[in-house]
Amino acid sequence: MSESTGMADIEELDIKRAQPRTKRRHKPFPGWLYAVLFLVFDFAAVAILQWGVTMSSTRVELSSPLVGLGDLIVKMFTKANFVLVLNMILVGVIYMVLLMLINRFWIATPVLLAVAIVIAVIEHFKIGIRYEAILPSDLGFLGSNTGNLMSFVPAGWQWVVLGAVAVFAAIVALCVGLNRIDARHGRMIRTANPGMAAAVRLLLILCPALFLGVYAMHVGTVGSWANVFSSALGDIPSMWDSVYDAQRNGPVVAFVRQLNPKVMDEPEGYSEETMREVAARYADAADAMNETRSEYLDESTVIFVLNESFSDPSRVPGIELNQEATPEVDAIREQTTGGLMLSSGYGGGTANLEYMSLTGMSMANFNSSLTSPYQQLVPSQRWTTSVNQMWGDAENSLGFHPYEPSMYSRATNYRKFGFSHFYTLEGDDVIAHRDTIDKSPYVSDAATYRSVLDEVGSTDANQFISVITMQNHMPYNDWYSDNEFTVTNTDGAEPLGEDETREIETYAKGVSLSDKATAEFLDELDAIDKPITVVFYGDHLPGIYSTAGEDQNNSLALHLTDYFIWSNKASSSQGTKNENSDYTSPNYFIAQAAEHMNAKVSPFLAFLTQMHEHVSAMEPPVVNNIQGWSRIPEGQPIYLDADGNPMVESEMDAATRQLLEDYKLIQYDVTAGDGYLKDFGFMDAPER
Repeated sequence: MSESTGMADIEELDIKRAQPRTKRRHKPFPGWLYAVLFLVFDFAAVAILQWGVTMSSTRVELSSPLVGLGDLIVKMFTKANFVLVLNMILVGVIYMVLLMLINRFWIATPVLLAVAIVIAVIEHFKIGIRYEAILPSDLGFLGSNTGNLMSFVPAGWQWVVLGAVAVFAAIVALCVGLNRIDARHGRMIRTANPGMAAAVRLLLILCPALFLGVYAMHVGTVGSWANVFSSALGDIPSMWDSVYDAQRNGPVVAFVRQLNPKVMDEPEGYSEETMREVAARYADAADAMNETRSEYLDESTVIFVLNESFSDPSRVPGIELNQEATPEVDAIREQTTGGLMLSSGYGGGTANLEYMSLTGMSMANFNSSLTSPYQQLVPSQRWTTSVNQMWGDAENSLGFHPYEPSMYSRATNYRKFGFSHFYTLEGDDVIAHRDTIDKSPYVSDAATYRSVLDEVGSTDANQFISVITMQNHMPYNDWYSDNEFTVTNTDGAEPLGEDETREIETYAKGVSLSDKATAEFLDELDAIDKPITVVFYGDHLPGIYSTAGEDQNNSLALHLTDYFIWSNKASSSQGTKNENSDYTSPNYFIAQAAEHMNAKVSPFLAFLTQMHEHVSAMEPPVVNNIQGWSRIPEGQPIYLDADGNPMVESEMDAATRQLLEDYKLIQYDVTAGDGYLKDFGFMDAPER
């Protein structure tokens, strides 16, 4: 190459460099890339929502909550559980509707993620303050109660909000950047025919919205296509703990499942006229009963004691203890109204037994889809009835539970029932005595009873008091330092495993301590100079009898707990023993208490009294499940006669069948119907 030629090339290159650079043209993103980005941002929205329910806690864990998003991912590969996919489907449906409404990918995406961030922050705050996930009943805050959202805001909230704003700013920056390099600018539907474009968008709005609406309407109904679909992808409802449920199944699934639970099928013939006839029938029955009764329920203090997992271990087939665990309660049951209670739970389900005792409604009448009235029914009820309301002024209604008030949404529901105070370990009403025993993490029964005694002894007023203890709650990890109890299998029974043996012995010691504390509690009440009646019951057996649970012939034995109704010396009913008291279920307790106290009844209590005379105990179908508790969707509810023998509905006499039909009408009207009975005074107690 010559020198002149080389110089010419350099000059030409300098000229090209000096010329203005031609603007690069960006290409539109292809459809497959939009599909990939859709999945990425859909996953991001689910991840953000999952963060909202994932947090550490210092509480005593009952359910061993999962850590977070990682667990949802891991169990897809280890357990073939695709609940993460289910959450992405539901969020993806909402995402699709947004995309079609806005028709701009890079606008709809930050809108979706902004909504997810806001929900997650509110959820994070609510769980931190109340240990409760967002529930459908919280939607009421979006109306006139919007200011109540501030009750979810903890100290230091500014940093969480600033972090959320920073994340959103990064998302917006990302979307703006991608929009700049996408020549399509996120336009989803592009066609030269505007009418066709509008039709396609409308179709892609209506179809996903219809799917989501129908899914939400039916997913809470056992056996529906939506419920089967959710179960197939791994949804395992855990209604006892809203936070655990949201962590385990994803907050979207946990929330949507509760939007429209099937409460009851409408009974045949339900109408205002039918309910008027029912009300009149039992008003007449109440008048007849009241002619022979001289007392009034609200002339006494009545205390309902749900003693956690209390049941005599010696009744469990195949095991033998070296000494009695419940001699005091056994003696009390012999001296007063008492016997065995049929429980719908085994190892859990406490709040359902509590609900039945407080309302007189039976789980046997509900649709099998309604697994937790405290969370699926009570928050949305227009008309709530409960036993305590017969004591009039809310100041006379008190609740005690030495644990977190958010479990089973109790704090919210107790307010709705009309309780003025609900004493727990947290919140405005902290329970006074919180002592534990040895290494047990739970407040002892003795301490709980002491808190109740402080309140009862501080006033001359007659009260209704609901007590839910915690001492004998699972797990049973060798809590007690001096445990004299040993357990062996009976002759011919399968030998017990090491873990089962340890758990039973720990539980037996705990029940023994409860037995003594209960007797001492009654002694203290006996010394108070005002009439007091106690309804005491164990809610269910602990889920520790794995050997006995393997034999389905033991099903009934594993669903029978102890109960009694006792009155102190200041009561005219001390030492009374009702007829037909050997067996019961918690829906009958208030009617039995009225009979025990010789107290006048409302039409509803007259009905329950007659119902108990014909069917001594009733519960929904149950099955042994030593990992927890469950209900069988199919099959007849369990009915027991006065001797504890199962009853077959088809073989019942006409009067009993009529009562069962009336029960369904009454319960439907109160819980899912039009509430005609409210206007007929069906629940009103007689006035003094």
